[in-house]
Amino acid sequence: MKPNSSLHLSWLIRMAWRDSRRNRSRLLLFISSIILGIAALVAIYSLGDNMQQEIDNQAAELIGADLEISGNNRPTPKAQNLFASLGDRRSEERSFVSMALFPKTNGVRLVQVRALEGDFPYYGKLETQPATAHKTFRNARAALVDQSLMLQFGVKVGDSIKLGSLSFAIAGTLLKMPGQTGFSTSVSPPVYIPLHYLDQTGLSQKGSRITYRHYFKYDHKVNIEQVVKKLEPQLEAEGLNYDTIQSQKEDTSRAFKDLADFLALVGFIALLLGCVGVASAIHIYVREKVAAIAILRCLGTSALQAILIYLIQIIGIGLLGSLVGALLGSIIQRFLPTVFQDFLPISLTTQISWSAIGQGIALGLIISVLFALSPLISIRKISPLHTLRLSFEHHSLQKDVLKWMVYGLILLFVIGFTYLQLKNWAETFFFTAGLLTSFLILTAIAVILIWMVRRFFPVSWSYLWRQGLANLQRPNNQTTILLVSIGLGTAFICTLFLVQGILLNRVQLSASGNQPNFVLFDIQPKQKEKVEQLTHSFGLPVLQSVPIVNMRLEAVNGVTDAQLLKDTTLDLPRRIFIREYRVTFRDSLISSEKIVGGKWAGTSKSATIPISLEQNFARRNKIKIGDTMTFNVQGALISTIVGSLREVDWNRIQTNFLVVFPKGVLEEAPQFHVLLTRVQSPQASARFQQAMVRQFPNVSIIDLGLVLNILDEILDKIGFVIRFMAGFSIFTGLVVLIASVLISKYQRMQESVLLRTLGASRKQILVITALEYFFLGALAAATGIVLSLAASWALAHYTFETTFTPQLLPIFVVFIVVCCLTVIIGLTNSRSVFIKPPLEVLRQET
Repeated sequence: MKPNSSLHLSWLIRMAWRDSRRNRSRLLLFISSIILGIAALVAIYSLGDNMQQEIDNQAAELIGADLEISGNNRPTPKAQNLFASLGDRRSEERSFVSMALFPKTNGVRLVQVRALEGDFPYYGKLETQPATAHKTFRNARAALVDQSLMLQFGVKVGDSIKLGSLSFAIAGTLLKMPGQTGFSTSVSPPVYIPLHYLDQTGLSQKGSRITYRHYFKYDHKVNIEQVVKKLEPQLEAEGLNYDTIQSQKEDTSRAFKDLADFLALVGFIALLLGCVGVASAIHIYVREKVAAIAILRCLGTSALQAILIYLIQIIGIGLLGSLVGALLGSIIQRFLPTVFQDFLPISLTTQISWSAIGQGIALGLIISVLFALSPLISIRKISPLHTLRLSFEHHSLQKDVLKWMVYGLILLFVIGFTYLQLKNWAETFFFTAGLLTSFLILTAIAVILIWMVRRFFPVSWSYLWRQGLANLQRPNNQTTILLVSIGLGTAFICTLFLVQGILLNRVQLSASGNQPNFVLFDIQPKQKEKVEQLTHSFGLPVLQSVPIVNMRLEAVNGVTDAQLLKDTTLDLPRRIFIREYRVTFRDSLISSEKIVGGKWAGTSKSATIPISLEQNFARRNKIKIGDTMTFNVQGALISTIVGSLREVDWNRIQTNFLVVFPKGVLEEAPQFHVLLTRVQSPQASARFQQAMVRQFPNVSIIDLGLVLNILDEILDKIGFVIRFMAGFSIFTGLVVLIASVLISKYQRMQESVLLRTLGASRKQILVITALEYFFLGALAAATGIVLSLAASWALAHYTFETTFTPQLLPIFVVFIVVCCLTVIIGLTNSRSVFIKPPLEVLRQET
C-alpha cells in the first residue's frame, strides 16, 4: 500500500507494528536500560509521598504537645508567669548529659538525663516494657532506661541506676519516645527520672549546661500559630525558642524532603545511564534499517512518515518499559522503610502512590522519546537512492541543526529535573556541570582510545590478541557506550566507598597518636584541682584544662536584635543573636590555631576588651577587625572590640572556640571546665570512669573511642543506604552492558561466521571474543575508578581538608567484578556462534 503525502495515523501504526515483528525482542532490550532508573525514581517518589503523609499524621507525636518552649537558662520570674498563662495542661522537662553508674555491674556510660514533670507526652506515649512503666515511674524514685543501655550493661527491671549522688530503681525499659530515631540516642541514650528528684542528684548546679523545656496542651480549640505570633516578641526578649505541631511538621518535612531529593538525584543518574544505552541502541537500530527505510521512500513514504513509523515503535516500547519500571518501583518501595527506619522519627507505611507511578510513567515516555530523537531525525537524510548505493557507499549520519536542537532539549531536561529536586540554581548548575563533565571525559577517553588502537596498533602481538583488540575500533563498535555507561556507574559506586573511607579516616586520625581520646566536662571551678589530681593518680596526662563561660551576644556595633527586626536594611545576619556562645579565656594560642588578621592580645590592659574571632565565623557574619561586640554574661554586659582573627583547625581534638577572651576579664564569671586526657586501654578507661563517677558524679565523660565506634556504625548504615540507591546506577550500567553486548552480537555475527568459514576453531573465536570484552570491561572499570579517585582526592583535599588514602581492596574487587561480568555476558551472548555450524547461523540471521 502506497501512502499519500498526508499523515495517516492508522497506516503509520500498522507499519510500525509490521516492521517491529522481527525486532521486538531487540526493541525491548533497548528500552530495558531505563527500567531500573524508572523503578528507582518511582520507589523514591513513593517513599516521599508516604513519608509526607505519615509526617502529617504523626506530627503531633513528634513534638508530643501543642506547644513547646525551650531555652538554655533557668526561666526568669517573668517567663514563669508567661508559662502559667499558656495551655490547659502543662509539663516541664530539664535535660542534660551526665554519667550514669549501674551498681550491679559497675558499668558507667554517658547518658542524656531527662527530668520530667507532668503528663507529657500528650500525643503518643513513652513506649516502655512493662507497658505501664511510663506512668508508674513518675510517682516514685524510679527511672526509665533506654533499652540499649539495659542490654549493654546486663541490667533488668528492678535493678538500680545511679545518677549523681542518688540511686533510682529501674521501673521499665524505654523502647521509644517522641521524635526518637535509631541514631539520635547513640552517643547518649536517654534516661527519664521525675523532675522533683533532680536537685537531690546534685547534677543541677550553677554553670551546668541544662536545656529547659516546657510543654503545653490545649483542651479546647485554639489557633496555636496565632498564639505564638503574639508571644514571639516576649519569647525573643527572654531568649526562648518555640516549636508547634505545624513548625515541627514543616521542619521534619523539609529535612526528609532533602533526603528524598538527594536519593531522587541518585535514581536520576541511573536513569541517565539508561538513556545513554537507549540513544546508542536506537542509533545502531536505525543504521540497520537504512535499506528498509530507503525502500519505503521509493514507495512514496515521506521523510516525516518514516520518522513517525519508528517513533511509534519507540513510544510503544517506552510505555511498556515505563510500566514495568513503575511496577518494579512500587514493589521496591515496600522494602525501603526497613532500609531507612534508623534515620526516621516516624513509622512508615508502604501504600501505593499513584502519583509516583504516574510521574514515573510520564518520565519514562519523555526520556524514551527525547533520547531516541537524535538518531531518529537522521532518517530524513535517507533518500531512495540508498537502495542502489547501499553496497558501495558508507552512510554517515552527520550532525545537523536539528540534532543540536535535540541535544539542547536534553540539556534543558536535565537542568529542569535537577532544579525540581534541588530548588537551587547554583547547586543545579554544579550538579549538571559535573554530570556533563563526566560524560565528556568518558567520551573523550573512548575517542582517544579508538584513535590510539588505530594509530599504534600492536602488529607484533599474536593473531588472537590483535583480533580482539582490533574489535575495539571496528565499525559499529561499542567502546564509547560501554566506557560511558559502565565507567560512570563504576565511578559513582567507587566514590561512595572512598568518601566513606575519608570520613572514617579523618576521625581515626583525630583519635590516633598522642591526641586526647577522653573529654571530661561540666567540671565545677572548685572541683578542677581534685579532678586533675585524680587523673594524675591513674597515670593519665592532663593534655588540656580549659575554662568555658556561657554567654549571649547583645549587640554588634551598637545594633541589637530588636533593632535588626525593625530595620531590615541593616546588613547583619540575625542568627548571630539567637545562638548561645561558649567561650574561653587565655593568654596564648594553642597548636590548632594561628592569627591571620589583627594582633593577638593575651591580657586585657584597657577599658576596651580585645577579643579574637574565628575567621570563617567573622566572614559569615560580616564582622571585621575593629568592630565592637557586647556580650551578656548572666545579666552582666561586657563591651569588647574585635582585635584579631584566627584560623582554626577543627579536625584536631582540641577545645577550639569561635570567640576567645583575654585573661583578666572572665575569671569571676559563672563557668565550668573541660579536661582532655588520653587513656591507653579499655580496662584503664573503665577503671578511670568508675572512679570519676563515684567521686565527681556531676562530671560527664565522652569516650572518643566509643564515639568512633558509633560513628563507624552510623557511616556503615548511611553508606548502605546510599549504596542501596547507587546500586540502581550499577545495575542500570550492567543492563546497558548486556544490551550493548547483545547489540554488538549482531554486528560481530558475520565476522565470527566468516572466521569459522575460513577455518578458525571454536576455541580461537572464543578467545578473540573473550579478549574483546575483557578489553572493554577493563577499560570501562579502569576509567571509572580513575575518575572516582580524582573526585575523592578533590573532596578530601578541598572539602574535608584531610589526607587521601584510598582503600585499594574494594576498588580492586570492583575492577575484577566488572571485567568478569563483561566477559561472561559477552561469551554467553555469543554462544550461538560457537556451538552451531556457520550456515545455520547465517540462515537464522537472514
